Amino acid sequence: MAFFAMLWPFADLLHGAVTASLGADPQKVIMLTTGRWALYSLMMCLSMTPLRLLTGQPAWIAFRRMLGLFSFFYLCLHLTTFVVLYMGLEWRNIGAEIIERPYITVGMLAFLLMLPLAITSNRYSMRKLGRRWHKLHRLVYVIAVLGVWHYFWQVKSDLNQPVLFIFILSLLFGLRIYNRFFGGRQAVKSQ
Repeated sequence: MAFFAMLWPFADLLHGAVTASLGADPQKVIMLTTGRWALYSLMMCLSMTPLRLLTGQPAWIAFRRMLGLFSFFYLCLHLTTFVVLYMGLEWRNIGAEIIERPYITVGMLAFLLMLPLAITSNRYSMRKLGRRWHKLHRLVYVIAVLGVWHYFWQVKSDLNQPVLFIFILSLLFGLRIYNRFFGGRQAVKSQ
């Protein structure tokens, strides 16, 4: 059920593209939708551990990997939209854009950091890497900051959504910090 719910925005975009119903600027709609869903998925992924700690229900953790992979999936679509639809696969211009526009640099850095997390998000890698897997996957916090920063930086007028993401991310970090210092040994282990 959760899987299909996360897939729905992609299906909706696909339907809009096929039926030419994405409005006057379909590229912008695809870019914004995929970027936002990359962040929505990432925020939901980061909220699974706090939800488990708050409710005492371990079932939340079962969704964490799926949500992380959906974040990567929408991030790949977001990047593909930029590279193919906006830049027409002109690699020299793409490189120049990444260097000259700081918000694109930050977004690209978030993508590059997320690559190893997506590649190692399987049981084999968990077993093989052991404790290093946990250290590697703490990069998700850096990626979340970079993702929200990228969104905040590229928005030119309505800052409501980027500010909401900053608030949610601060809340999630605050809950984790609180649990680390005041939540007892079990909470610390769950980080």
